[in-house]
Amino acid sequence: MFWRKIHRWLGLVAGTVALVLGLTGAVLSLDPVLSRWQAAPTPPGLSVAQLAERVAAGTAGAEEIRRLPSGEVVVYAFDNGQARANRVDPASGQLLGAYQPSATMRWFKNLHRSFLLGDAGRLAAAGIALAMGLISISGLVLLARRLGGWRQLAARVRGTGVQRLHAVTGRVVLAVLLLTSVTALTLSAATFGLVTLDAAQEPDVASNVVTQGELPVAQVPLLRELPLRDLRKLNFPSADDPADTWQVTTAQGQGWIDRHSGQTLAWQPASTAQRINDWAQLLHTGEGAWAWAPVLGLAGLSIPLFWVTGVMLWWQARRQRPRLADNAAAAQADTLIFVASENGSTWGFAQALHAALVQGGHRVHSAGLESFAVPADASQVFVLAATYGDGQAPAHAAHALERIARAPITSARVTVLGFGDRQFGAFCAYAEALEAALRERGWAALLPLARIHQQSAQEFARWGEQLGEALGEPLALRYRPRIPRTTELELVSRQDYPGGAGEPAAILRFQWPRAGWFDRITGRSWPRFSAGDLLGVLPPDGAVPRLYSLASSWRDGFVEICVRRRAGGVCSGYLHGLQPGARIQAFIRPNPAFTLQATRRPVMLIGAGTGVAPLAGFIRGNTGRAPMHLYYGVRDPALDFYFEADLQRWLDEQRLASLHTSFSRTPQGGGYVQDALQRDAARLRKLIAKGAIVRVCGSQAMARGVAQALDAILGTVGLSVQQLKAHGRYAEDTF
Repeated sequence: MFWRKIHRWLGLVAGTVALVLGLTGAVLSLDPVLSRWQAAPTPPGLSVAQLAERVAAGTAGAEEIRRLPSGEVVVYAFDNGQARANRVDPASGQLLGAYQPSATMRWFKNLHRSFLLGDAGRLAAAGIALAMGLISISGLVLLARRLGGWRQLAARVRGTGVQRLHAVTGRVVLAVLLLTSVTALTLSAATFGLVTLDAAQEPDVASNVVTQGELPVAQVPLLRELPLRDLRKLNFPSADDPADTWQVTTAQGQGWIDRHSGQTLAWQPASTAQRINDWAQLLHTGEGAWAWAPVLGLAGLSIPLFWVTGVMLWWQARRQRPRLADNAAAAQADTLIFVASENGSTWGFAQALHAALVQGGHRVHSAGLESFAVPADASQVFVLAATYGDGQAPAHAAHALERIARAPITSARVTVLGFGDRQFGAFCAYAEALEAALRERGWAALLPLARIHQQSAQEFARWGEQLGEALGEPLALRYRPRIPRTTELELVSRQDYPGGAGEPAAILRFQWPRAGWFDRITGRSWPRFSAGDLLGVLPPDGAVPRLYSLASSWRDGFVEICVRRRAGGVCSGYLHGLQPGARIQAFIRPNPAFTLQATRRPVMLIGAGTGVAPLAGFIRGNTGRAPMHLYYGVRDPALDFYFEADLQRWLDEQRLASLHTSFSRTPQGGGYVQDALQRDAARLRKLIAKGAIVRVCGSQAMARGVAQALDAILGTVGLSVQQLKAHGRYAEDTF
């Protein structure tokens, strides 16, 4: 909870100011690249002595040579009393023109370092750098927790498009942002004198100078041995002061050289603080490491992206938390509802439960789970708990278990309802932890723990029916999920199958919706989707939309689903009544935990009945001919062998490497799909050992049977389905 609060509030508050630092940093990252491109090349093996000799011969009144981080060489001189700075070709000593730093870049540097506000601005910039460091650390901690540990940082990120964009880009650049934060604070410490960079006071060498004769610079030993690439600055001795010396500065330190004898009079190594500051300067600005500068620029450009996606996630969570009508005071309520929700979506279910109980005559109080306390007169308590990341509590409920452990036990019965996603290994783990804690404390329950997958309205309605029976009163849960903007789709073809058990099925293909120029400009065009994403269909009577797995991707140019008509099914009956030319209202819901990215690894596709639809979509999109193996179970090949002709064609095209079928209602049909797995156990072990990815789609009962069969097959080699899930190699889409 601590890290989430740090990340959220610092991101919202400091992030707005950090936009300036990020964008100006991105602009400044161009400077090292442009400077390096403009710099004259340095001949290999050229010494400082050789350069100084050429400069002295070609530049009257030369006083100082500087080698800039870009490699450019600049000579400073006085010409007729006027200070001059000229670029120099190291190879010849020839002047290339006046040196004039970019006024535009100087303005951006001042904006970046101090917001054009002097020392007060520098302090503010240092504060923002500290905030960015804390945001980066907290972001990495939260990402590790979400993915299941530090070793899983490279695992696939799941969630909505905004969540993935926020997390995936963060995984790439958060380390760079943390580095820039640390280096910025290091440079700020030097700017404000909090650390001393100089090793010691400048030594007194005048008494050791030999004042007779003058050694040509080309013969000075230290300068002859010093490569030009190591030079920072070389100061010429004054012509009017015989006791003046050569002074050379490198990354390793400073030296003073007798102009007459060439003897090195003193050498001061660079202090540790100076070396650290030099590294901070290089890593923070990219000056002297032009190839690093674009990385810094991309990190700077990511800050607006982080901020925008972070604000979107925060705003979505606020919008999803509804306002409850008739919310009684806790002390006067007979029924309490406590909610744990990371992004606010679970509050929609709480609102439906609250309204149904109020309609039934109950006095209901709803609050966040962090407020868990049960009055003595309450009879029923409901805990609706979502699981965040790797089995964690939502941020606001981080200490709820401790509060439950301290709460006095009453006669009220406490029922837990969990919300999560089966694709995560810790599906509803936080709800399970709450259930265990409550029962261990001695709280009674009206119903056993139930789990809702992917915010399913249907599963929630079934739980409501069970709750009504347990309460002995009618209870209608009218949960209406927020429906995204829909698009009209036209049915262009259908392929019908008799199906088994009196449930016919059809493959329905809809035309790709064409967007006009206005829709494309405003971003209202039909979103790109992948096979395995979900098509939400709105029945004409306004009932809750139903979700169907997509058997096509946007690249196929059409929208395809496979639908079995259920007895009494509102949406399935509506879809089966459609004929080509009919139109429906629909939307896309991403299903990133199940969709399949392009891969060269083996892929095991396991499905039954209409669950083959997204698997067929994966095969259709397998233009790279990755080795895909389909294990497919139906009742009767004459009734429900969906996509049969397509599968045979994909075998011929090598989009499908092998097809293993089982027909459960025909003699010698091979039983169920898990029986086909058992028959191919030896090859399955080899495929898994090669890193195979597994996708399973069909009924929940089928998925349980498949998982049990695979556990038995893989147990002989020390593997399990749970291990595959933990590494992102196993995902299910069940109904």
